[in-house]
Amino acid sequence: MSFGFVVIKKERDTRARLGRFTTPHGDVQTPIFMPVGTQATVKTMTPEDLKSAGAQIVLSNTYHLYLRPGHELVKRLGGLHRFMGWDRPILTDSGGYQVFSHSQLRKITEEGVRFQSHLDGSYHFFTPESAVGVQEALGADIIMCFDECPPYPSTYDYTLGSMEMTLRWARRCKDAKTRQDQALFGIIQGGMYRDLRERCVGELVGIGFPGYAIGGLSVGETKPLMYEVVEYTAAAMPEDAPRYLMGVGTPEDLVEGVMMGVDMFDCVMPTRNARTGTLFTSFGKLNIRNAKYAEDERPIDPECGCYACRNFTRAYLRHLFHAGEILALRLNTLHNLHYYLGLMGDIRQAVEQDRYMEFRKGFYNKREVEQC
Repeated sequence: MSFGFVVIKKERDTRARLGRFTTPHGDVQTPIFMPVGTQATVKTMTPEDLKSAGAQIVLSNTYHLYLRPGHELVKRLGGLHRFMGWDRPILTDSGGYQVFSHSQLRKITEEGVRFQSHLDGSYHFFTPESAVGVQEALGADIIMCFDECPPYPSTYDYTLGSMEMTLRWARRCKDAKTRQDQALFGIIQGGMYRDLRERCVGELVGIGFPGYAIGGLSVGETKPLMYEVVEYTAAAMPEDAPRYLMGVGTPEDLVEGVMMGVDMFDCVMPTRNARTGTLFTSFGKLNIRNAKYAEDERPIDPECGCYACRNFTRAYLRHLFHAGEILALRLNTLHNLHYYLGLMGDIRQAVEQDRYMEFRKGFYNKREVEQC
């Protein structure tokens, strides 16, 4: 079987659930967080680092790999798994978000999107068919439909038109797919409008995909509004397919998203924040740049068992960062990913033991006490 998904357990008091999906490169236990390896690497991390942190699957970016080094080169060199030395599952996004985020460099038509490269200004044209073709060349286990991500805020009429085009593009993506060893997920759009989101779910299910993603969030809306959209959208999604919340990922977002029934998450937050000195801990965020850590002999997080916390003090990590040492970025990233993936492990355990609300309460209580 190239792809399959099964719900193993539903939590007693919430919509949280345990699941498992199967890919040609192994199984993934859900709920899960996917580290982002935009350009076929999670910055500063080796594949062994990722495995030691608990990564089951990573995400790479179609837009960036299409521009550099090129999907055909990756294909000639054996596909993305071999190219990046990662033998576990990979998901590639379609490039849609990146194309649409460069609003000054692109033009949308029914056929597709003409855009300029942010690297050299060269012009390119992405269609649903070519987005699938690029992802087939890359060879990821899970690939995504090409969609339009509407800006926030957007009028109802604009969002309606955008959502309907996303649905037409989804049909074209499914028709274009040729590889049987890849799973193509549909992406739910509809902005902040409940009727559009629910209609999009229904029509995507009618087209038929093995998994579905909630797109178009964390684009400027308030946190309460985002959670509201996630809650009613996830509730409308099929029970027998993975539910993927794209690009959303503070620790609080993971805890709330799982409670609403989400199975998969990705976000650059743990890696990007690591490179600016912001570390995630069981008691909240810690800015290692701060002067108060200059002589602090404690680990980043006393509850963490990562390599950085086992071996180094806050004082040393602050020194590395201010000295501009590459090791600072590596250790910070290792810690943040270890924290995120450990959090997901704790979440899965809480779901298994039917104590999710107790876990959630403890998660927030720790953040209310200043310990850093």
